Amino acid sequence: MIKLHYHPFSTYSRRVVIALIEKQIPYETVVVDMAARQHRDPAYLALNPYARVPTLVEDDFVLYESTSILHYLEAKHPTPALLPSDARQRAQVDMAMKLCDLQMTRQAGTIIFPKRFLPKERWDLAAIAQAKAEIEKHLAILERQLGGHEYLVGDGYSLAEICYTPFVQFLPLMEIEPPPAVAAWSARLLQRPSAVQTQPRV
Repeated sequence: MIKLHYHPFSTYSRRVVIALIEKQIPYETVVVDMAARQHRDPAYLALNPYARVPTLVEDDFVLYESTSILHYLEAKHPTPALLPSDARQRAQVDMAMKLCDLQMTRQAGTIIFPKRFLPKERWDLAAIAQAKAEIEKHLAILERQLGGHEYLVGDGYSLAEICYTPFVQFLPLMEIEPPPAVAAWSARLLQRPSAVQTQPRV
């Protein structure tokens, strides 16, 4: 059985849990207490030398990067499919996943982490403003890409949507007003049972 080392507040961990739920894959979780610095314990570092979450362990196989984990789950459990069968559309999903991490997740972390876990006097307001501007620029590109479509690629929910879900959850916290198509798409993602079930409590 898959064992997922994760933290319930981790956006990257949430991606993997959503995929496991969507695919109805049995798994067990091991909470890595970041506040207690369990991610720095030698036993955990032996699994994940980067001291981050999530880490997937299956028998003697270990993965510790969220998009790689998503691709592994798709390859090993192809039904229900979270990637299109068409080669070009699969490439587009892969591109969307990478662009999510390049153009949104790092910037979102600059805003989300301090707003969730730090007192306001410790916020770097200039960095937050810059990150917000970069996200808004990215969302404008997504708006054009979505057009009149319900999903980013083709007509189906995919790994691309799973990558974005934990981050669009925090658009209100980031004080970002998404353009109309992105707003509708985000609402659609957050209404899925897998998203509702994994909604963060903090």
